[in-house]
Amino acid sequence: MNNRQIDAQLSLCAFYGDKLLLKEEAEGKCRLPQGGEVPAAWTAGKKVHRVLLPTGDTVQALALDEACAAEGWTFIGLRASFDHIGLADYRAAGKAYQILYWDAHSRFCPACGTQTEQHTDIMKRCPHCGFELYPQVSTAIIVLVRRGDDEILMVHARNFRGTFYGLVAGFVEAGETLEQCVAREVREETGLEITNIRYFDSQPWPYPSGLMVGFTADYAGGTIKLQSDELSSGAFYHRDHLPELPQKLSIARRLIEAWKRREV
Repeated sequence: MNNRQIDAQLSLCAFYGDKLLLKEEAEGKCRLPQGGEVPAAWTAGKKVHRVLLPTGDTVQALALDEACAAEGWTFIGLRASFDHIGLADYRAAGKAYQILYWDAHSRFCPACGTQTEQHTDIMKRCPHCGFELYPQVSTAIIVLVRRGDDEILMVHARNFRGTFYGLVAGFVEAGETLEQCVAREVREETGLEITNIRYFDSQPWPYPSGLMVGFTADYAGGTIKLQSDELSSGAFYHRDHLPELPQKLSIARRLIEAWKRREV
């Protein structure tokens, strides 16, 4: 499996770090290249992964040793690529990146330290103790908290790359339901109590390998007291005076836009 060759007809998701190799088109738009379009010298000797998408289509993925340069080609960070490629290409690249991340972080058995061997596209096995490794997904919740008809809770986390405000979010802990996690994260990060927790939607989040599960909820009581090591600011904002919003690629933005349209 490690000796698999590039398929000239399949789209190729080639990454240097977290930067995606793209074929340039007109007016700043790009696309994923097919395997046959990429110079063979760039991919020679690289491990090729076949990646089955939720749509049933297949793409291929590989990690590059350098950011190769040539006219008509560019490298763009996976987040930034959302604004330059079609949604189908972005989603394909996202899953491809998660497979490459898993490959790089599963080279050795976590039980005994032996080098692992790949047996299927999404399974490695330890030849010594038989431990099997599959791509892992870290599940996180994100919640839009409403207060009345015209206000929502928005926060700025210390790890945000920018001045935008988002929604309360956090990782699910062992033994929790998703709804329990929603209530706990809101309580821990803001000191507020919530009710009427309802599922909204979910989104793969390949930064590096997550699943964001979105919810709505209603304010039930309490005064905002921010968890200072997580959040730098937060408040309830009126729909007519919202702060800078998250990027359109995020489920946070979709939650906010749905609320603005009074759909949730």
